[in-house]
Amino acid sequence: MPLGTLDRTAPPLFNQGQSALSKLIFFGALALFLMVADARFHLVQPLRAAVGAVLYPVQWVALKPVQLAVGGGRYLEDLQTAQRNEDEARKALMQQAERASQADTLAQDNARLRALLELRQTTQAPGRAAEVLYDAADPYTRKIVIDQGLTQGVAPGSPVIDAHGVLGQVTQVLPFTSEITLVIDRDLSIPVQNTRTGVRSVAFGDASAHGGGLELRFMAANADLQEGDLLSTSGVDGVYPPGLPVAKIERIERRADSAFARIYCVPLARVTAARYVLVLAPTGTPSAPPPAAPAAAVRKKSEAKAAKADKGDKGDKGDKGDKAEKKPAERAR
Repeated sequence: MPLGTLDRTAPPLFNQGQSALSKLIFFGALALFLMVADARFHLVQPLRAAVGAVLYPVQWVALKPVQLAVGGGRYLEDLQTAQRNEDEARKALMQQAERASQADTLAQDNARLRALLELRQTTQAPGRAAEVLYDAADPYTRKIVIDQGLTQGVAPGSPVIDAHGVLGQVTQVLPFTSEITLVIDRDLSIPVQNTRTGVRSVAFGDASAHGGGLELRFMAANADLQEGDLLSTSGVDGVYPPGLPVAKIERIERRADSAFARIYCVPLARVTAARYVLVLAPTGTPSAPPPAAPAAAVRKKSEAKAAKADKGDKGDKGDKGDKAEKKPAERAR
């Protein structure tokens, strides 16, 4: 085929149309026109609203993953903050609860100490306040240990009271602690007196299995005793000051086959919950002797007495000499 017969035009597939420069100028002018028209006459506003309404679902779907990611991060952060705040609030609540319990304990201790001081003012015997440390280890006795001992001046046999009444007696004294036998111990006895009738008796620690009380022994079945009578110390033993409350009669059992009644009493002191106690000096403790006079003063007094005695002797001898001289003169006359 000769070359002149070939078609030199481009096929339709590769037809480029207008040039790129002409397209740029056309579309640039169109965009400028639309911007000016929209700014001046708002011609494109309805079209923009229609396009926005059509594209809103697409935008909502496209923004959901982003919102979920941001919301999830904020949720986790808020959750951590809430947990942290909850932990801090619980710690603060525990501290406040601890402080509240301490305040309640201090208020109770203050009330007990005030009651103990009031009882101390009504008691004539000198006393010393002490704190209960722990109960004795022996399960068959009723004893407690206090924080006052021989170095603080506690003596064996000293009566011990709390804000409500007689608690027990000091039975063992160590350098820094002392052991107190409670009134409910079966080996302790206290002379008591019925405040209603004045009848004296002896209260013993209850030796029964349940324990926790006192018992009046060797009381006649027809004795004038009633439930609710108050028993106080009689003071005849020389240990307990008179008038201290000890117990209250709880139950009286009178039997026909026995000449004695069984009388059960409840101690007034808190024998199982005492915290602060008052250790009194026994009423039979002798008072301290007066201080001895200095040796120099004694010596001076003895010398003065001797000098007065010598002067008295000399005066007597002079009087006798004068009398002897007067007698011969009278005879010569």
